[in-house]
Amino acid sequence: MVWDFSGPAILSALGIFALRVTDMSLDTLRLLFVMRGRKLPAWILGFFQATIFVVAISSVLSNLTNPLTVIGYAGGYATGIVIGIIVEDRLAIGFTQLTIISSKRGLMIAETLRERGYAVTEVPARGKDGMVTMLNTAVRRREVSSVEAVVLETDPNAFVTSDEVRPIRRGYWRA
Repeated sequence: MVWDFSGPAILSALGIFALRVTDMSLDTLRLLFVMRGRKLPAWILGFFQATIFVVAISSVLSNLTNPLTVIGYAGGYATGIVIGIIVEDRLAIGFTQLTIISSKRGLMIAETLRERGYAVTEVPARGKDGMVTMLNTAVRRREVSSVEAVVLETDPNAFVTSDEVRPIRRGYWRA
């Protein structure tokens, strides 16, 4: 292997880096669409991701004598994963099931959420220190922080967990 720091070699490595960033960002999004059962977006992203991958890998394999191409490939791969996660977080596609446990203010949390248009199911439960109210609500992912703010405003000691959910049958969903 020969280290080549000429302009064309550096541009080639940067091009491979950019291709892999794009490829892996699309791959991360594609995987999330697959997990949510969204076939068409997954197919479209997979098509473009595979095309970009073939171009990137063929560029590396045709120039294995320069380690910069391998570094560009690996760096683009790692960076693309992170960028894909950031993009997916910003898109906030899908739904989240929130479970809220409050020892003292569960009813108030439920009423406040209902006033703001959220469907809430209340379940009386027994916790470590006695009776608690367990609340369940399914919301769009982009609304999780709003619901969390309501909960913490009403009961700063509430315990909140979340799970990604995929609706099977529609009930009441806040529009």
